[in-house]
Amino acid sequence: MPLVALAPVLGVAPAPSVDAVVDLMSSIENSLLPEEGVRWFNKLYHRVTERVAGALKDGTFENPEFVDRLDVAFANLYFQALKNFLYDRPAVPRAWAPLFDGNHESGVAPIQFALAGMNAHINRDLMVAIVRVCEQMGLDVPGDSAQKRDFDKLNPILQEVETTVRAWFLEGFVAEFDSMFEKVDTIIANWSLVEARSAAWSHAETLWRIRHLDFIEEAYIDGLDGLVGFAGRGLLLRPAMLLPG
Repeated sequence: MPLVALAPVLGVAPAPSVDAVVDLMSSIENSLLPEEGVRWFNKLYHRVTERVAGALKDGTFENPEFVDRLDVAFANLYFQALKNFLYDRPAVPRAWAPLFDGNHESGVAPIQFALAGMNAHINRDLMVAIVRVCEQMGLDVPGDSAQKRDFDKLNPILQEVETTVRAWFLEGFVAEFDSMFEKVDTIIANWSLVEARSAAWSHAETLWRIRHLDFIEEAYIDGLDGLVGFAGRGLLLRPAMLLPG
């Protein structure tokens, strides 16, 4: 059964703090084989979370409690999706299905797995985490708030990690599949971390306005979930399928 090795480590989820999130991500990374797709996404996410944890300690943010709680709530949506994949498949968001179902897919570049995970997590989960944390803290979700400014301050941190890890992923892939590099680059070229996060905040603003309308809120999340899952399958196309016949 794919990802079954994660059952013991996921027993400690949900994580209660950023440090616990980092520890759980480390355990996930160490529990999966190098050829497993989820490991590549987790590896990238792990590095990002370590950088956010550092920024939380150096006075970067106006409202560090918001960033701290958002980081934890966001990560726990990923952990919950993994637990659902192991124990309750129908509850797995469609956004996550391409990565989890394709965990052992051969001929896919590591960075494709990483971006498929980021696609699911940012485009589906981030809006949910923003709304949950703002509700818990009694905050609003306007575009001119301290929490939005702190949210945007994360972009340079995330871009730095993404650029570094992307180069490392591609170098490793090119060394093994040099002739397919151009096709991999085509698959991932149009995916933008900053644009995805900006869209996630916009979706959160909409979700905030309809959060008390249960049927509409559910339909909104479900519709976006399906679109994100569709995009994820495109990110995981094997480069060989795109090579000229």
